[in-house]
Amino acid sequence: MKKFIFIFFVTGAILSGCYYDSEEALWPTLPGSCDTTSVSFATDISPILGNYCLGCHSNTAAPTSGNNIKLEDYADVASHADAVLGSVKHEAAYSPMPKGGGNLIECDINKLEAWINQGKLDN
Repeated sequence: MKKFIFIFFVTGAILSGCYYDSEEALWPTLPGSCDTTSVSFATDISPILGNYCLGCHSNTAAPTSGNNIKLEDYADVASHADAVLGSVKHEAAYSPMPKGGGNLIECDINKLEAWINQGKLDN
């Protein structure tokens, strides 16, 4: 029994030590270095979604963990863009995203908003 308790506590200590910060949290964007003049879906928006959203909103995960909201391809993202922006800005009418996570970095939110304002181009 003592051996089981020891293994249980050691395993818990090891697993609780597994923690990964995102690159953005460790090295935030410097003020004034967020360029939103020409935002590209492929270069700017898709990587943001890959970092924060596709764990739950990929085509395979969305039916079970993403309320069936798919954000893996351009057409899906463009059709949900306003709701995605409201969610990542944690606006009152939307479910705050990422679920159970902190806010996206301000530059990523600004890029998403600029992409929407620039016409949600598939570029």
